[in-house]
Amino acid sequence: MSKLLKGTFLVHAVVATVVGAALLAAPGRILTWLGWGPCIDPIISRLLGAAVLALAWSSFRGWLATEWSQVAIIVEVEVFYTVLGCVGLLRHGLKANYGMLLWGPFGILAAFAILWIISLLRETRARR
Repeated sequence: MSKLLKGTFLVHAVVATVVGAALLAAPGRILTWLGWGPCIDPIISRLLGAAVLALAWSSFRGWLATEWSQVAIIVEVEVFYTVLGCVGLLRHGLKANYGMLLWGPFGILAAFAILWIISLLRETRARR
């Protein structure tokens, strides 16, 4: 596996652990502190936190892996998650002015989407 892919796994594991743990443990405090509106659904926020922590765990396992066959599905899932997340956030970003509350997460997801896609394409080409 490439150094880019290993690095992406490691950085994603750290970022996703921080975000996921914060959303799982204290979604109201964290989202209010970030400027989210008065209506915060703690159930959905905690479910999102759990899902992001699960992705962090898969990235940690990907970082430990040594062969592409061990991580191919993880990378594909990450591509779909980050791209679809960007599409969802972009839909809202083009309708209203959310400021950094929307564009910050969008930028992070877009950066990871680019890294996952580049890694997927490189590793797929290397296998041909």
